[in-house]
Amino acid sequence: MKPILPLALLAALALQGCIAKTAFDVATAPVRVAGKAVDLATTSQSEADEKRGREIRQREEELAKLERRYRKQREDCEDGNRKACDKARETYDDIQRILPTIPHEPER
Repeated sequence: MKPILPLALLAALALQGCIAKTAFDVATAPVRVAGKAVDLATTSQSEADEKRGREIRQREEELAKLERRYRKQREDCEDGNRKACDKARETYDDIQRILPTIPHEPER
């Protein structure tokens, strides 16, 4: 029975380490969870820049489509199509609404 005593003592010491580690993990879990929530809730500057860039590109693409449509409608209007003239005016208004939302590139 004597060999069991050192094993029991060793097991008790090992379990104390596990219990202490578990207690530490439980105590620090709320802090780690809160930190992760803050990371998920905040947007970094680079993420915000990427999002803004995507939005600007989408508006530029929309503007390009409207300009192509306007050009075609103007051609049809000049050929005497009254409906095309009305549509060209509407498309022009759409272009005027989008233009202020696109940043101006400085000339080089």
